[in-house]
Formats: sequence, C-alpha cells, structure tokens
Amino acid sequence: MAVRLDDTDRRIIALLRDDGRMSIRAVAEQAHISRANAYSRLERLRDEGVIRGFTAVIDPEKYGTALSAYVSVRIEQHSWERFRGYLRDIPEVDHAALVSGDVDLLLLVRVTDAAALRTFVLERLQRIPEVKSTQTMFILDEPPL
Repeated sequence: MAVRLDDTDRRIIALLRDDGRMSIRAVAEQAHISRANAYSRLERLRDEGVIRGFTAVIDPEKYGTALSAYVSVRIEQHSWERFRGYLRDIPEVDHAALVSGDVDLLLLVRVTDAAALRTFVLERLQRIPEVKSTQTMFILDEPPL
C-alpha cells in the first residue's frame, strides 16, 4: 500500500536520492522547512518504509568489476522462494528482479572480466537445480542519468 506523501516529503526524498549523506540541516534548508520538521519527516519516511536505507553508489570499473551483464533466467515453476535464497549468497548479483514475459528473472551481474562471467554463468548459476535456462547480454555502456 502506498504511503501518503506531500510535496515536502517528495522534495526531501529527491534531495536524499541525489546525496544520501546530506545533513538534516542541509535537507531542511533546501526543502525550506525547519530542522525539527525535516528530522521528524525523515524518521516517518524511514518508519513507514518509504526510505529503506542509504547506500553508496559505486563506480564498477574503479571497484574492479568492469564487466557488467544482464542475465535473464528461466526457473522451474513454483521455485522462486528457493531460488531467491540462492541469490542472497551470490556476490556477483548486483540487482535481481522477478519479471513478466518470456523469462522469470533479470539479474544485473558485475564481475572482473569475461572469464569470471563465464564461470559465474556456467559453473554457478546454471548448476542451481531450479534454473532451466539463461541468456546473457553484455552491458556496453552505463551512462549516468
């Protein structure tokens, strides 16, 4: 169920999406509200689950995972819960989404090189019993938005 958000809540969220390390004082100034109001709104947004956490945005190449790919996965029917359990233990998977269409999942995978991607797909992913098939699409560029 969606949480009711006003324009100020949305402004706070936009500010924090741009800079998750922004101080409450800076949020309050840029949202044109008091620090107390900014603090209480931020706490409410966290308590209601609108803001689930804060994270660092990493440059994959500088981090050492210069090769990125989307891997589409078809799994056995009714095996999503078991497969999701496997995903928690796979550090190469940066993002996973259960999707509609011809495939069941779309994984964003980040690895060091082509050999590491080959090992990931052939020796780790395809050996999971629930996996029926995979298809790999190399990411050629990820322009910042």
